[in-house]
Amino acid sequence: MTAKAKLLSDYQAPDFTIDQIELTIELDAENTKVTSTLRVQRQGKHDRPLILDGEQLQLQSLHIDGQAVPQQQYHQTDSTLTISDIGDELTVDIVVTINPAANTSLEGLYLSDGAFCTQCEAEGFRKITYYLDRPDVLARFTTKIIGDVEQFPFMLSNGNQIAKQQLADGRTAVTWQDPFPKPCYLFALVAGDFDLLEDSFTTMSGRDVCLQLFVDKGNLDRADYAMESLKNSMAWDEKVYGLEYDLDIYMVVAVDFFNMGAMENKGLNVFNSKYVLANPSSATDQDFNGIESVIGHEYFHNWTGNRVTCRDWFQLSLKEGLTVFRDQCFSEDMTGSAVNRIDDVAIIRSHQFAEDAGPMAHPIRPQSVIEMNNFYTVTVYNKGAEVIRMMHTLLGADGFRRGMDLYFERHDGQAVTCDDFVAAMEDANSFDLSHFKTWYQQAGTPEVTVTDHYDADSQTYTLEFSQQTPATADQADKKATHVPLRLGLYDSDGAALPLNTDSPLTDGNVYSLITDTDTLVFNGVASHPTPALLKGFSAPIKLSYDYSDEQLLTLSQHCDDGFTRWDAMQTLLARYIWGIADGVINEVPTQVIAGLVAISQNQHIDDALKARLLQLPTVNGLLNQREQIDIHALLDALETIRQQVAPALHQTCTSLYSELQQSQYSLDAASIAKRSLSASCLSWIAEANGQQADQLCQSLYDSSDNMTEQLNALTIANRFDLPCRSSLMDQFEQRWQDDGLVMDKWLNLQGCWNSEQCFDNLKTVEAKPFFKLTNPNRARSLIAGFAAMNYRYFHAEDGSGYQWLSQKIQNLNSINPQIAARLINPLTQWRKFTAPQSIQMKACLEQIYQLKDLSKDLHEIVGKSLEY
Repeated sequence: MTAKAKLLSDYQAPDFTIDQIELTIELDAENTKVTSTLRVQRQGKHDRPLILDGEQLQLQSLHIDGQAVPQQQYHQTDSTLTISDIGDELTVDIVVTINPAANTSLEGLYLSDGAFCTQCEAEGFRKITYYLDRPDVLARFTTKIIGDVEQFPFMLSNGNQIAKQQLADGRTAVTWQDPFPKPCYLFALVAGDFDLLEDSFTTMSGRDVCLQLFVDKGNLDRADYAMESLKNSMAWDEKVYGLEYDLDIYMVVAVDFFNMGAMENKGLNVFNSKYVLANPSSATDQDFNGIESVIGHEYFHNWTGNRVTCRDWFQLSLKEGLTVFRDQCFSEDMTGSAVNRIDDVAIIRSHQFAEDAGPMAHPIRPQSVIEMNNFYTVTVYNKGAEVIRMMHTLLGADGFRRGMDLYFERHDGQAVTCDDFVAAMEDANSFDLSHFKTWYQQAGTPEVTVTDHYDADSQTYTLEFSQQTPATADQADKKATHVPLRLGLYDSDGAALPLNTDSPLTDGNVYSLITDTDTLVFNGVASHPTPALLKGFSAPIKLSYDYSDEQLLTLSQHCDDGFTRWDAMQTLLARYIWGIADGVINEVPTQVIAGLVAISQNQHIDDALKARLLQLPTVNGLLNQREQIDIHALLDALETIRQQVAPALHQTCTSLYSELQQSQYSLDAASIAKRSLSASCLSWIAEANGQQADQLCQSLYDSSDNMTEQLNALTIANRFDLPCRSSLMDQFEQRWQDDGLVMDKWLNLQGCWNSEQCFDNLKTVEAKPFFKLTNPNRARSLIAGFAAMNYRYFHAEDGSGYQWLSQKIQNLNSINPQIAARLINPLTQWRKFTAPQSIQMKACLEQIYQLKDLSKDLHEIVGKSLEY
């Protein structure tokens, strides 16, 4: 197939707009009738035809201003309906039929376990009816849903319900009206039989908002936490940004078949059930945190995404980067823990840096797109959030709030660009961000190198900075960008030193590196200090400074910034992992091991942070530190490190593990931290003494009343292939086999089981009745568990791991191309590995590329991967 790229530079305003649409949707599993009435206006003086988007639609009738349109006046293709010879203002009536039951792509209108559901972002509305399916066309929607009320007691859409009536044929019609103009990607419809949790929220102006949360029958006991998170989100947005909810009702529906995490449709959010359903017996602490974060994210979109939306899809980070930043800040405020920031950074380093260095590298505002679904990426979302965070750092909290206020004042009800957002920040603060905008235009991870010099006579300490960004797949030449570096200096005892310099530092000791090279001099420094150069991960960069082991140990044990402490220990451990992998050294120095022991015994370190400090670098994080890697040498080096460190930590971790056991479950931050540290300790115990760990895992699983601890036991048993593994996995399956959401955890563990039996086991698991390739959650859990976490066997010497993934991708290509495109990512990194892995991975990509009916989603990713 040949797919044409769309370019940001080609953007043109629409020839026509639609300011009002009336929809009537008559529900039928295989033959849903959609009647739309569009009020259309020509924009400007031209005679171009009206071209509407539409896919997989059966056109039944077409009228303009009440008159049937003759066949010679319109033309259909697989993706458009073109109507010629029309006036400047017209009413277009269109009737189409669609087949939701056959829609396995889960875009447009589809069936999810007997319930009708929609997903319209980015370009799914065109699978419901013919329309101008672009985000800069904003219309007021009135939606009438007609169906069997006994089969579908709840028929929901955007806005407020304004009518409900029984029709002569026994069906029921429910009408919804959204008073706010919106792009069609924010349209939503859900119809089904659910359990309903209701609550209310009183806004800061005294308005009562009805909150409704719809879940599958029997799951009402798992909805309370999501509802509480929603109310917390609404209160937080009022407190921090002064933003109040604007409708009388806010609805959330949880469905099991969903490609994304959730969707912020105006007034009717549709959620993957993974991010709604939770109680202590079925969900882990990580699940609860994810629910709070995603509930917040989708609610925050009401202003940053819905009230102000994107002009075009190249501007996606305008809403997603900003809203990820907002949900990160919300989560930080809810937990008050440094580990939130560490976890955010881990995503950037493990996944976004890889994207920047790979075939799909793109700026947070891409320049070229073939399939828009492929650009819902960690770059657009998470690096986009880091770019927003840098603006917050440079302007300060008050300055950033001023910019946000001006942004809404200027652009409420509009579809705008990233440039409009930056302009609001500039104008509200009289701050020039023109150079900073390089972050929006340039792909790649900037690399900042720092050298230093201490002059004892003058007691000055000099830092010399240089920056460069390597060429990426989409751009060869790079410019210096604006890098805010939050700095600190520490003496040999770890005490913080004052930063006395003639150079400008903003609040929080932030220094701006703007040019290719620069120098910063500190005065009154009594001895050679240890610098902290990227506190709080103040910029999404790779930083290089020749730290000694002693300096890294000082930072890891004494720095006042949690991220820097974690980063120092990660850097130190990675140094020796690579040394062993390269064959340069055979063992870790005793002082490094002693540093880990000291951390484990330090009672002044928060339990959550201590848990992170005791964890080795992840494989994904390490993969982004080298260009070509012998994966099995790296895995062997990690195993060697574990074996050398574990005996020293064994006694302390055993004592800690015993002390951390809790008699009563609680979801407060302190209890969550204890469970996290307990899991880290149990992992080190398993490395040191498998027999002891086997007993502890069995006991923990049997005695726990919560999923977090049971899954911790199961995860350790699975990772170390302990004797109790098989029986615990069987017990878990028997207990939860009818609960798909919980079984996703079991599927994920089966995928990452590091055993010679893993391929036979995968076949057995795939045959289980609860595993459905058509369900995105099931597919992701097993396939990503293997391809993204089972490094030893995914990278098997004979290439069998790659072939297994390739076959799953080929199957998904015809079922759900969007999910196939997301799961193929491990193969696209083929150039990162040495032979034979690189050769085998490339061969699998070539095999997929030859598929007769290769989707646009896969064609773009595989094609770029092979060309790179």
